[in-house]
Amino acid sequence: MFGQGLIKGLQITWGRMFDKKQTVKYPYEKIEMFPRYHGRFELDVDKCIACGLCANACPNKVIQLEKEKVDKKQFLTKYVMRIEYCLFCGLCVEACNKDALKFSNIIDMNQYRRSWVRLTLVDRPAPEMTETPEEETPAKVAKNEAAAGQAPGKEG
Repeated sequence: MFGQGLIKGLQITWGRMFDKKQTVKYPYEKIEMFPRYHGRFELDVDKCIACGLCANACPNKVIQLEKEKVDKKQFLTKYVMRIEYCLFCGLCVEACNKDALKFSNIIDMNQYRRSWVRLTLVDRPAPEMTETPEEETPAKVAKNEAAAGQAPGKEG
């Protein structure tokens, strides 16, 4: 029948018009956000292995990370997100295989200037080398050569 959708829509509108209002006095009262809310990003630096999967998964290339290699291990030195271009799609969070990057329930991310919008999660220098080079004894040299496939005392 013609106009049936219009009548259903008006019934919902009139029903909601006389319901109790759900206004919250925002700065003083805050509503509880759902657990799946995509708010501000949090990075657990101890879990992060600086693999770069999150930066590769981002469709807008929002994530910029810098890393240094220290003692055969990658060390995250800088992690910056340009939030002004972020879609909050969650692909970076899903791509993180160590669960280091996640969303929080913080909704206050507004800034006065555009340059302040960038979110710097990590900005630190790389640590110094922890291991000191040990003296190479003939036994260690022979062990390393044997591991490399060379017999001790033979060249070739």
